[in-house]
Amino acid sequence: MGWGLRAFLFALPLAGCASGDASPNPITLSAPATANWRVVATPEDRRRINQWRTAFTEALGQARAAGHSAEIAAEGALLNPDSALPGARLPKGDYRCRVIKLGAAREGMGAFTRYPAFACRVEDEGEVASFAKMSGSQRPVGLIFDNDAQRQIFLGTLMLGDERRAIDYGRDADRDMAGAVERIGPARWRLILPYPRFESVMDVIELVPVPAA
Repeated sequence: MGWGLRAFLFALPLAGCASGDASPNPITLSAPATANWRVVATPEDRRRINQWRTAFTEALGQARAAGHSAEIAAEGALLNPDSALPGARLPKGDYRCRVIKLGAAREGMGAFTRYPAFACRVEDEGEVASFAKMSGSQRPVGLIFDNDAQRQIFLGTLMLGDERRAIDYGRDADRDMAGAVERIGPARWRLILPYPRFESVMDVIELVPVPAA
């Protein structure tokens, strides 16, 4: 299943380091055939979204068992499954984002990994919004759909390495990403991605707006 329109047929900047500068060019995605995420999402991604709490709890349990309780506590609301507040909608603009990977998808992998901040961007696409990580070797890019007051839904794909175009959503299950956007404080949001295909059990991306110059 694809978007139904050219949602991902656009060029992105070449990958840089994980904390590289954002491209000055805006990221714009075409709208899907419908703004109903349940229609757009693959069956597997609907399952992942529905199991977000199970994934979050499992991932935190693994991280605590591996000795990372202090790091989890230090992150406060970011890593609390029940911290979502009303007002989930992400405003358009540039954001400072951080990724924390919780739990290990397979034996031998770390249960808690925290990455340096990077640049990401949210654009208004009409009935939906777009999200893009602007640099790095792993770059989520996709669309954000309305759901309810406490949660928006993200559906996208993962760009890797020096790729300049994203694979259409629904074409490669290993690249598909699905999750939810939640507000967790004043001018602070998170994107939770349950059961990503690589490395972790739950990815949590913190989003903090970059003040206008």
